Amino acid sequence: MGDERDPLPPVDPFVSDDPAALERERRRQQREAKRRAREGRKSLGERVSGALDGAADRSREALEQTKERARGREAPPDAPEPPPLRRPRAAPPDLTDSGPPPSAPREPSARSRYSADELMPRRPTRSQPTIPPREVPPSVPPTGEHGVAGEGAPPPPVPPERRQVATGDYPPLPPPTAAPPAGTGAIWIRRLAVLAIVVLIGVAAYAVLAGGDEEAPAPEGPATLKTEDVTIPEGYTRAQIAEVAEQAGLKGDYEKATDRAPKGFDIAKTGAPKDASLEGFLFPATYEVEQGANVEQLVKDQLGAFDDNIDQVDLKQAEKANLTIYDVVTIASMIEREVMVAEERPLVAAVIHNRLSQGIPLGIDATLRYDLDNFDKPLTESDLATESPYNTRLVTGLPPTPIANPGLDSLKAAADPANVDHLYYVVKPGTCGEHYFTDDYDDFLAASDKYNAALEAEGGSPTDC
Repeated sequence: MGDERDPLPPVDPFVSDDPAALERERRRQQREAKRRAREGRKSLGERVSGALDGAADRSREALEQTKERARGREAPPDAPEPPPLRRPRAAPPDLTDSGPPPSAPREPSARSRYSADELMPRRPTRSQPTIPPREVPPSVPPTGEHGVAGEGAPPPPVPPERRQVATGDYPPLPPPTAAPPAGTGAIWIRRLAVLAIVVLIGVAAYAVLAGGDEEAPAPEGPATLKTEDVTIPEGYTRAQIAEVAEQAGLKGDYEKATDRAPKGFDIAKTGAPKDASLEGFLFPATYEVEQGANVEQLVKDQLGAFDDNIDQVDLKQAEKANLTIYDVVTIASMIEREVMVAEERPLVAAVIHNRLSQGIPLGIDATLRYDLDNFDKPLTESDLATESPYNTRLVTGLPPTPIANPGLDSLKAAADPANVDHLYYVVKPGTCGEHYFTDDYDDFLAASDKYNAALEAEGGSPTDC
């Protein structure tokens, strides 16, 4: 052949791929596809990565098919020879005259072989780590004429960047656009709402300033109940309380309403007759009643107050003396009419208890005044001779009913009198209703003479109140 040698065919990087490596890559992709199918639905990042990998695989397959068609297509005879991708190595000069040695097919350089991972690196996903490209074991470096590394051999070709190989002639992907900040619409809505509130406040403030001279009408609340205080003094009778109720503007007949005990108040439990009036049980106090209310409401309140106060009275001593609650109320009513000094209540109660125990007539003129309805005028001899169960000068024992409505202090004194032996008491002249107490009859007569002398001298009551 002479010194001319056929140049080595140009090395195509796609033709120089290792078929075994490509086969292993294909199998690996099949295994990965089966594994992803088993794992079910992947995340958005995995699906996007898979889509990109699939697109790269389809691109690779299209390129392979294009190369296969290019190999099978014969170039026209007048077509220029395409430039080689890599310049062939220059043949060494022939040193001998012998014919050229038999040429052996040139093995491509080890660095001209790349795995599928190097040609098309996989995009890393969020769920699985990036698989590094499998290293290709180093092959025998190109040798010179004598089997050793040739000093004059050209350096192995530098592979192109992976992104250029992976993308080919496709244009680069556009940079991702920045996502709009989340909640922008909600922020504007809140700002508009705040602005509307500020405007309303301004309008309201202007209205207040503009109409400051006009006073706004006061809001009407619920209708208040008009009431009136009704005061019942201690020692008043039913007739006297009826006058107070009438003056207070209460409707109805008070005396008729108190002539019998109403339902809910068992007067028989106190020892009183079933047909007894409510005299003695109409507790004296100040009551708040509605204006124009019926007298029955006042009676109901008085009976409720009596129940509350009688519970505070110690009745043990009265029970030992065989006295009922009705008897205690009757004694207390006499104490209210006779006593003007509070400290004398237990002493007057002792006189009544001592006289009852000894069978002596009580001789209390207040019981006769109750029957005669005379509380102010002096009693005459004919009055004192009146035959009546309320005339305690002639009748022994208690009057048939209470003669007034006593308060709590008189009820306590009547139930638990002072431990004294007094049988008499007389008003001291020149005092405001004070009494002189004694258990001696002669002493009582002397005190009575002093009272009568003062009565004649004054021409009326000798008390100074």
